[in-house]
Amino acid sequence: MLRPIEPTSPPPETIRLQPTSGFSRVLAPKELWRYRDLAGQIALRDITVRYRQTALGGAWAVLQPIGFMVVFSLIFGNVAGIASNGLPYPLFSLAALVPWTFFSNALLLGSDSLVSNSALVSKIYFPRIFMPAGVIVAGFVDLAISLAILLVIVLAWGYAPSPAILALPLLLAIATAAVLGTAAALSAINVRYRDVRYVVPFGIQMWLFVSPVVYPSSQISEPWRTLSAVNPMVGVVEGFRWATLGTGAAPWDLIGISAAAAAAILLAGLAYFDRVERAFADFV
Repeated sequence: MLRPIEPTSPPPETIRLQPTSGFSRVLAPKELWRYRDLAGQIALRDITVRYRQTALGGAWAVLQPIGFMVVFSLIFGNVAGIASNGLPYPLFSLAALVPWTFFSNALLLGSDSLVSNSALVSKIYFPRIFMPAGVIVAGFVDLAISLAILLVIVLAWGYAPSPAILALPLLLAIATAAVLGTAAALSAINVRYRDVRYVVPFGIQMWLFVSPVVYPSSQISEPWRTLSAVNPMVGVVEGFRWATLGTGAAPWDLIGISAAAAAAILLAGLAYFDRVERAFADFV
């Protein structure tokens, strides 16, 4: 008796799991686009909770640079007599404090963003770079408020911004690249070594005084003045003064060097972040 031939089932599909490499997680456009909704939610959450349960709310975005302007004008402008390139020292310092406050706050909060959101990091997968990046996006709101106040004060003082103000987006891009690269690296280190939360405030204070916030870079002799622009905030600060006050020569040499340094910091910070990202859930 002949039996029907039973059809043979296809061999099982083999799926190989292997670790990713390079910038596959951090810089892959498809990966970032896939989680774009979550990225927006993280940024929106950081904006809404920044000043929650505070008496003054968003006014802190104005009070911080204004308060430092008053203190710096009294100590460095009146007592120490530091030169301000012929500008009123309050304007001279405020034009620098607006980008510096954005940079310092974003760096301080961004470096702790992974640890402060450990419950979310350890439970689900998403591109972890959204954590420090969300802090920076939230900082743009404060920056917009303080920049508007700066322009109002500049106009009230009798200065009219020149067409150089169109360079502000470039300067903000340099500051953003520098703070994102630095905050990404520090937040990744902070996951394993919690000393970072103590080092960062001290480092920000030191960074303030090596940046021309309280003094003009023209007081630094060459070639040190040019070399100082390896610090990305040198080009940003001097560029902000030139762009918002409309005085002095364009510091394109400093801006160019600072832009290159910021790009290098961004790539290095993201490279390190991507390298250690897979172990975040184990340590956080």
